[in-house]
Amino acid sequence: MTITFADLTTMRVGGPVARLEVARSTPHAIELLRDADGTDEPLLVMGGGSNLVVGDVGWDGTVLKMASAEFDIDGELVTAAAGVEWDHLVRTVLAEGLAGVEALSGIPGSVGGTPVQNVGAYGTLTSDVLESVTVYDRTTGDVEVWTPERCGFGSHRQSVFKHSDRWIVLDVTFRLRRGQSAPITFPAVAERLGVAVGGTADPADVREAVLAQRRQRKMVLDADDHDTWSVGSFFLNPVLAEVPDRARECPSQPDAMGTKLHAAWLIQHAGFGQGYGTEWGNGTVSLSTRHTLALTNRGGATTADVLKFAAHIRDGVEAMFDVALTPECHLVNCSF
Repeated sequence: MTITFADLTTMRVGGPVARLEVARSTPHAIELLRDADGTDEPLLVMGGGSNLVVGDVGWDGTVLKMASAEFDIDGELVTAAAGVEWDHLVRTVLAEGLAGVEALSGIPGSVGGTPVQNVGAYGTLTSDVLESVTVYDRTTGDVEVWTPERCGFGSHRQSVFKHSDRWIVLDVTFRLRRGQSAPITFPAVAERLGVAVGGTADPADVREAVLAQRRQRKMVLDADDHDTWSVGSFFLNPVLAEVPDRARECPSQPDAMGTKLHAAWLIQHAGFGQGYGTEWGNGTVSLSTRHTLALTNRGGATTADVLKFAAHIRDGVEAMFDVALTPECHLVNCSF
């Protein structure tokens, strides 16, 4: 039976995998990485497939899926292997009385992806709680432990891992804390909790409020709901050194590299509302009915369908606002 990326990713598109290897532990992952790098065969390393879109041609080489499940809780330090399901780790640390990642509840994917994207939601970023990252250097064959300063965080959703396949995340250590949550900065979550913005709450209650908010926006995976057949936010919030005049009304925040605009606002105000796309093209791809940043597979979509629709949205936003959107997800053997 041929395995395809449609079987391995949350967008459920993508062509065949020539060879799939599954790393069940960190030593096994290192062994497989060294074996693969000892050949001329292309290597693609993936985790949960929640931020990955691969072309319909697939991958003519080895795909290494990180599926290691080890994690350790030592006081307020939590170390988890790259293959640990992220939300499983969140549930576990909350049950142990630890706070710090409750706002990141319900995010699909694995632990290894969190420093790559500096994953964040509802006022919390991975870098806020990151203690260290253990990486495998494919150039030297060494295993190294990095502090957050070496990871290249700063601008929105950026890291050194995002722009190079040299370093592979093996495990991540988080420094959490006991007690109340971090300050609640997202108004809708604060309202659900009955606290003022900037207030705190029991971390388990914050998790439930965040999950309710994510379910309302169709951002919790559900195999029966095509609104969740996506990579989450397909486009990055653009960061610009100078905001074009036509985009001045877009909500914004300061960023280390300039000004961050809200991509969802740009998409909505360019004429692409929630659910847009069912009448466009062949109808296999549309915006989520609850969230304009999510491009969704309505069933039977190909990667080509997804990228054609993404280009349509990008071009419409640029024509309206002089702002070029770029993908937040990782595109492999495809582009638009």
